[in-house]
Amino acid sequence: MKETRMYKQVNNCSIFADIYYQGANSPIILYIHGGALIFGTREWLPSEQIEFFTRSGFSLINIDYRLAPETEFEFIIEDIRDAIDWVRTKSTEWYDFDIDNIAVMGSSAGGYLSLLAGTMDTKPKAIVSFYGYGDILGEWYALPSEFYCKKRMVNRGTAIEHIGDEEVTTGNGERFDFYIYCRQQGVWIQEITRMDRINDLYKLTKFNPINNVSIDYPPTLFLHGDQDTDVPYEQSLIMHEKLKGKGVYSRLITIEGADHVFDHNFKDPTVQRAFNDILEFLKTYLCK
Repeated sequence: MKETRMYKQVNNCSIFADIYYQGANSPIILYIHGGALIFGTREWLPSEQIEFFTRSGFSLINIDYRLAPETEFEFIIEDIRDAIDWVRTKSTEWYDFDIDNIAVMGSSAGGYLSLLAGTMDTKPKAIVSFYGYGDILGEWYALPSEFYCKKRMVNRGTAIEHIGDEEVTTGNGERFDFYIYCRQQGVWIQEITRMDRINDLYKLTKFNPINNVSIDYPPTLFLHGDQDTDVPYEQSLIMHEKLKGKGVYSRLITIEGADHVFDHNFKDPTVQRAFNDILEFLKTYLCK
C-alpha cells in the first residue's frame, strides 16, 4: 500500500515521496529516479520492482527532488541529503521501520546521487547504483556525445522551450530536448551546475563521487549494461575499482549486451538474476 507524503517544502515548491511501509523494524530502500537531473519523476519506478522489494520485506521510499536548470545544483544535492534526514527523523512520526538500516538506490542520475550519498556525513548502510556515474568531470560529459549527435540536432532555442523560471520536481519527455542539447554540445556541466569544469574544478570536485571515496564508504553494488549508449559502462567500472582500492566492499554486475534502462525489462532472465543478486546484497548489509 502506497502513502504519499511531502518530505520538504521550499518556498512554493513541495517535494513528495511515496512510502511503501512493510511493518515494524523493516529495513529501508530510498530510491532516486534518473533523468540527468533535468527530467524524470518518482512515477518512473516500475511496479514490478516495487513489488519485488516490498514482497521481500523492505520498506520502499521513492522520492522526487528539484530539477535543473531551474534549481541550482547544490540545492538538488541538498534535497537528497534532506530526504535521508527526513527518513531518519520526521518519518518516525508515522512509521517504525528500521532507520539504522537504509540503503540508497538509484538509476542513471539517481545512481550518481546515490553514489554521492556515500560521501555525505550521514551515510546509508549500503548503495545500489543502476548505470550511475561516479565521475561527472569525465570527458564523456564534457565532449559532444557521438550517440546523441546522430540524433536530430537541437538548438538552444528549442532546448529551453520547456524550461521555465519556477522550480519543478517532475518532468517527462518535454524536457528531454534540453538534455539532448547538453549532450550534443558537451555542455552538461555548465548548464546543470552553473560552474566551469576547469575554473571551478575545486568546487565541482566536492560533488564528484570518485574524488571523495573514503575507507568508511558504504558497501556498493553496481549494475551496468556493457552496451550503454547514454552512460558509459566505464563509469561503473572506474568507481568499482576505486572502492576496491580503498578496501570497501564493491561488486559490479555487468549485463552483457544491455543498453541503458535494462532493468525495466524485468521479465528478462538475466535481469531477474541480477535482482536476486541485489536482494542477496541488501539482506547481507541491511538485515544483520
